[in-house]
Formats: sequence, C-alpha cells, structure tokens
Amino acid sequence: MSIQIDWQAFTPISLAGGLIIGAATVLLLLGIGRIAGISGIASSLLKPKKVELWQVLFVAGLVISPLLYQLVMPLPVIEMTSSIPLLLGAGLLVGFGTRLGSGCTSGHGICGNARLSPRSMAATAIFMLFGILTVYIGRHLLGLI
Repeated sequence: MSIQIDWQAFTPISLAGGLIIGAATVLLLLGIGRIAGISGIASSLLKPKKVELWQVLFVAGLVISPLLYQLVMPLPVIEMTSSIPLLLGAGLLVGFGTRLGSGCTSGHGICGNARLSPRSMAATAIFMLFGILTVYIGRHLLGLI
C-alpha cells in the first residue's frame, strides 16, 4: 500500500513540525549562538576537529525523528523512480552548492531570513529560482522527472 501525500492539505502534524523546527532554531541561536544549518552541522561531524555534543545530538534528532513519528502515524512509502547515477550527481551538486553558497536552504532559508540577512535572502531567492528552473527543464524539456 502506498500513501499519497497531499502537499496542499494542512494538518496539525504540519503545524507541529514547523513549530518544532522553529523552536529548535531559536533555542540553538539564543542558547549557544549557533545557526541551525544542516549542511554545516553535518559536515562538522566529518572534519578532523573536536566535535561538540550539540552537533551529534542535532544529527541524532534528524535520524530518530522519523522513528518516533511512525509510532503515531505510518511513514509514507518512498518510491525511487530516478536512476542512481542521476541521484548521485544531484547529491554532489547539492553538496557543492552548499559549499559555494556558504550554507544550505535550512541555514539561509529558515535562520538567515528570520534574522533579515541580505545574503540569506539573496541565497534563498537563488535556491528557489534554480529549483524552479531545474524542475521545468527536467520535466518539460528533457522528460526526466
């Protein structure tokens, strides 16, 4: 059985998820003065420097949260229809882009925009523009998506 996600429907779970993300970013910023950018936090765990406990806990929370969610609701079935080389290439481009842009969508889009950072506003606009262009080209011009 495959669960279809209706992205247009608002649910209390959507609200709870947004509130939890917002609370986590505020607590991290006000508590220890750090920005909740996922790419920066995850990459810091791979660097040969001293890893801080909050970084490990943050990533552990990302891994554990779907396990806790499935105690309440069934997880949606994920069907991969793209090729593995295409997904690997996309992942490498995303990693390169987060380095080039000095952060990812969560760091710029959630935290940076909330702080009214001009750099984050520009980065988020560019993320959105290229996301829209990628889907348009992939779906309508190349028939990949």
